[in-house]
Amino acid sequence: MTRIQAFSGGDFQENGYLVVCGENGPGIVIDPGASSSSMVDVLRNEGIPLEAIVLTHAHLDHVEGVPAVLDFAPDAPIYLHESDGPLYAAVEQQARAFNLPSVGSLPAPSHSMAHGEELTFGECRFQIRHAPGHAPGHVVLYWEEEKVAFVGDVVFLGAIGRADLPGGNYHQLMESIRTQVLSLPDETRLLTGHGPETTVGWERRTNPFLVGQYGGERA
Repeated sequence: MTRIQAFSGGDFQENGYLVVCGENGPGIVIDPGASSSSMVDVLRNEGIPLEAIVLTHAHLDHVEGVPAVLDFAPDAPIYLHESDGPLYAAVEQQARAFNLPSVGSLPAPSHSMAHGEELTFGECRFQIRHAPGHAPGHVVLYWEEEKVAFVGDVVFLGAIGRADLPGGNYHQLMESIRTQVLSLPDETRLLTGHGPETTVGWERRTNPFLVGQYGGERA
């Protein structure tokens, strides 16, 4: 039996996720942010082995918890799309830009992700969908069997991701939403990087940024 547990916290109220890929694991963490210590507590208390850290993108709020996770599992590999490598390497500059405390040095990612690849951990199988616009190397992790997608900061409940941060591009973002999110089945749950979860169908019908009668640009 698999399970997904969300953790939210920090100045940005970022959502990180612990995914347990079978009754006894392994576990993976997706976007460990300010609430990563709570993720580690679950892993430790339940004896779940951690197999990987997977990052949808490398903005500060989605990577600041990497050191805490590695304190628990120093050998855990880190997965990141190579186009977000410069953002990841500039995490200290990101912290200074937001006048936030230093995160410290982050170890280099050990694995890259490319569009169309699959990542398998235990009973979890994720399809990698490259979705730039909010960040150059942003990816969506689609788990078809569970009808769920981890969409990071591409789309939210009734909103879309920012495109005004370094490396952002509004037109790319809209194209990513059209081709990599709205192309999924309507019942697909969207687990977002901030705020509550939603579904593809709900955003297709009601998101004011995506629905024509509200002035949006949905394809």
